[in-house]
Amino acid sequence: MPLKDKIKSSAFLKKATTWMMRPKQDPKPRSWMRIFLNPFVHQKGKGAIIRRMARVDIFPYNKFSLGSQSIVEDFSVINNGVGDLTIGDQTIIGIGCVIIGPVNIGNNVMLAQHIVVSGLNHKYEDIALPPSQQDVDCKAIHIEDNVWIGANAVVTAGVTIGKHAIVGAGAVVTKNVSPYSVVVGNPARVIKQYHQQEKKWLPV
Repeated sequence: MPLKDKIKSSAFLKKATTWMMRPKQDPKPRSWMRIFLNPFVHQKGKGAIIRRMARVDIFPYNKFSLGSQSIVEDFSVINNGVGDLTIGDQTIIGIGCVIIGPVNIGNNVMLAQHIVVSGLNHKYEDIALPPSQQDVDCKAIHIEDNVWIGANAVVTAGVTIGKHAIVGAGAVVTKNVSPYSVVVGNPARVIKQYHQQEKKWLPV
């Protein structure tokens, strides 16, 4: 049996391993993991930058990769604790963004400031427990190449944003966004689409 499966099948090993990776009630990985383990497990492309003031909650048991010439700005949070997090080439994660896996971000994507992209939800059905003590529900978010997301937008779990789509500032994206479209509002709705024949963006 692989070591990962052996740990998952034993409550004691799972608890001990979790304690070794992070303190109780603290989602941040321990310093020894950030310094000695993560750099050898995860991929960081040529010229990629993670600013010193960014919070990097990255664990070795899920995938993390940052493509070449990509940047994660100060005060952002990137977290792969409950799912893989991949960021493509020449992509910008703006100041104060929160990215919680499972999330896949493509190439040449531009995220402005204070955007939340979270593939994680807490369950709440059991009223005998607070939601913080219930299981989590994860659905991957996919942001395809050349997408631009405006400041303060929110992208919810399970959503796919198609190639070269534009998400307006403050939008709350709860459903898939078609390629080459512009969405705004809460919940986000399509207001423009690019028409190949006319070679222009036209209102819907």
